[in-house]
Amino acid sequence: MTQELDKAPRDAFDRLASLTVGVAAAALVLLVAVQGWQVFARYVLDHSPAWIEPITAVLLTAAMSFGAAAGVHHERHFAFTLLADAAPPALRRALFLATKSLVALLGAGLAWWAARLFLAGADVRVAGAPLPESLPYMPVAIGGALMVVFAIGRCLPKVARGEDR
Repeated sequence: MTQELDKAPRDAFDRLASLTVGVAAAALVLLVAVQGWQVFARYVLDHSPAWIEPITAVLLTAAMSFGAAAGVHHERHFAFTLLADAAPPALRRALFLATKSLVALLGAGLAWWAARLFLAGADVRVAGAPLPESLPYMPVAIGGALMVVFAIGRCLPKVARGEDR
């Protein structure tokens, strides 16, 4: 019964991570399409659209932010584990929780400040497109919030079961 209860949150985090990777991948595909259109429009039509640059900034930050958040869930981010690997189980667990807490704090900082920057410029329109000038900050805010969720999600089983890794 406890395994079923443990599996439900893990499945929810896995589904959210899959959705996050899907958004990052879609942003990359759209980025390639938008840049392909820019090249075609500039060199074939001799008229580069003004909306390309702001859309590119949004797609690039979306791919980066959502990809980074998924990396937190899948533990595919940059890490130095030599000390943790050599530490006794109790210290290993403490180091794991400390690093995930740091990641959560960094994600919270990204989410907070990017949301503030988005709101500060939301009423200013970008030249060439009817979009807020601060729109590229929105994916950073969402990605930061997802980093918090995924870091906490990694800590929950460790705290609940007292795992060391």
